[in-house]
Amino acid sequence: MTGRPGYEALAPFFRIVEEGLSGLVEGADFFDTLAEDVVFEYVVSVPGYPRRVVGREAVAELYRGYGETMVLHSSDELAVHRDREASVVVLEYAVHGLAVSTGRAYDNRFVSVITINDRKITHWRDYLDPTAVFDAVGWPTRGK
Repeated sequence: MTGRPGYEALAPFFRIVEEGLSGLVEGADFFDTLAEDVVFEYVVSVPGYPRRVVGREAVAELYRGYGETMVLHSSDELAVHRDREASVVVLEYAVHGLAVSTGRAYDNRFVSVITINDRKITHWRDYLDPTAVFDAVGWPTRGK
């Protein structure tokens, strides 16, 4: 979870990541588990979303507006795969919520490849199903 105001729409995401990384990272909240110079890469994403974000505060700023687009109500289907020698954890999980603009259901599956050093996340590579986002927000508009 995060104690920072304005991130309530992401609470189920924070919970499932916390569960998947339990005992592996330290920090008071999700953002505090990130190294100051963390690198996030969005390998499979949606148009207009950045492909690479560097720095804890830059990641926090990127996620700040999430609730204007999507509001999550749950997360599940967690699978955790660890490579202790490489300090890598792969999380597979699903999130569920609603698109703010359309009220449509949002159900997406993610694979996050996370590198941890000194109990902080130093690298995060994310893969998602972009069609789940398109369907929820109604893009592209059918018939146009």
